[in-house]
Amino acid sequence: MGKADQCEIFQYDREKVDRLSKLVEAEPFDLTAKIFKALADETRLKIAYLLASEEELCVCDIATIIGASTATASHHLRLLKNIGLAKFRKEGKLVFYSLDDNHVKQLILNGIEHGKEGKVHE
Repeated sequence: MGKADQCEIFQYDREKVDRLSKLVEAEPFDLTAKIFKALADETRLKIAYLLASEEELCVCDIATIIGASTATASHHLRLLKNIGLAKFRKEGKLVFYSLDDNHVKQLILNGIEHGKEGKVHE
């Protein structure tokens, strides 16, 4: 007897399996997983959300908003930059960060919106 959430027999649709197997072989899942892994950290997600909500922010602004040191904020921002989610520019003694592209911005905003709906269970 199988569990309620498992098939009781093993039978698959060969056409679907063949078609969809090609998708998972061709797509950049390793890079996409890195994006989700980076955003899985609550502090980095907060920072990314701030950057999605504003064109650019100084490291000092971000640190103040999230209640962290500039070193901690810089550490998280550097990680976001290193995987290609954020970019920075230096202006005198200040460093300003922004998101690197609109896809990332939409991913973050959609994720936050979904979280606000309360459909995610722990």
